[in-house]
Amino acid sequence: MKKPKRRMKKFKRRSSTPFHVMLVPTLGCPSNCSYCWSSEEGSPIMSIETIEEVVKWIKNFRDDPVTFTFHGGEPLLAGADFYRKALPLLAEGLSHLKPSFALQTNLWKMTPEIAQILAEYDIPIGSSIDGPKELNDRQRGVGYFEKTMRGYEIARANGLTVRFICTFTSYSVKFKEDIFNFFLKNGLTLKLHPALPSIRSETPEKWALDPKEYGELLIYLLDKYLENIGKIEVMNIDHLCRCVFTHRGSVCTFVDCMDGVFAVGPDGSIYPCYRFVGMPEYVMGNVYDHPSQDDLARSDAWKLMHQFKEYVDRECGECPYINFCRGGCPYNAIAPTGGEIKGVDPHCTAYKMIFGEITDRLNRELSESPGMGMAMPPLQSEPDAGAKPGIMSLMFKRS
Repeated sequence: MKKPKRRMKKFKRRSSTPFHVMLVPTLGCPSNCSYCWSSEEGSPIMSIETIEEVVKWIKNFRDDPVTFTFHGGEPLLAGADFYRKALPLLAEGLSHLKPSFALQTNLWKMTPEIAQILAEYDIPIGSSIDGPKELNDRQRGVGYFEKTMRGYEIARANGLTVRFICTFTSYSVKFKEDIFNFFLKNGLTLKLHPALPSIRSETPEKWALDPKEYGELLIYLLDKYLENIGKIEVMNIDHLCRCVFTHRGSVCTFVDCMDGVFAVGPDGSIYPCYRFVGMPEYVMGNVYDHPSQDDLARSDAWKLMHQFKEYVDRECGECPYINFCRGGCPYNAIAPTGGEIKGVDPHCTAYKMIFGEITDRLNRELSESPGMGMAMPPLQSEPDAGAKPGIMSLMFKRS
């Protein structure tokens, strides 16, 4: 492959994103994944006027640095001209907030023109592949794999970084070894999602991954990662180890996302998260009204998110992992209950399994290290070259 031409970058990405706004240009999507809960046929395309209103809203909403993630549906359906206009509007109109950008796409609509626009802003791309072609297309539809990989090559040729999310379902988890080996062989970073029950679906549990199976999968991937350190990156395991090491969540599933994460739908409606876009009962306001945080706090959706937070504080107070789990994802918790707060994230079982496994292994490694006791070694230290990689290897590597 021809090496992409290097270019000057206008904006730098940052590792910390305290304020996150997800922009959903459309809920439409050309693919038809079996377990999808975030697309909608006939969805309109966001106008540039709505982007202008986003700038007016955000300008005085908060003082924190902001990250914008274009999500969907399929955000590339908005087209090259949309991004050619939207990105400078956001970047220049909110320059005092030092905006950074990301984009989640299946890559089917990626073109050299769009890739060059995104590359000017150094935008990282998230996409989705569920493993080898046959397995992927079994879940995501015939032809998905080839169309996504074609877009992937265009993105890479234009200097864009692409990382894939792999959704494990009740079907694909049976082939976890094949999936891991696919990512390992192809030099791809592995980030996984468990298939979720959908608020929209009439059969929400059909593809959903059982929480215990999810926990077993995470422990399996922990072992495979340790066996292949230096050959692959498993982002979920890195995040989970970091949670244990720092005693606080490092990704949205394990933090209080309320008040710091918002999503804007195609018509400018504001939601607590992109997962709720298109559902009128979860609208908190609209960018055209330039609402303050107090205005949003009066909405039923805002109140529901805070009810979940209060529920976690009350019901999970004795859990040893509460500080870095926070009850998991609110969407996961309310999707199976029709929007009522009746429990925490159903994957709680999985989270306890993997957090317990990491904690036990860390304590065992510390106790077996001569003279170390329970004191953490300096971060600059490295395990002995001849030693079998352990949990501390990941913590030194990623913390």
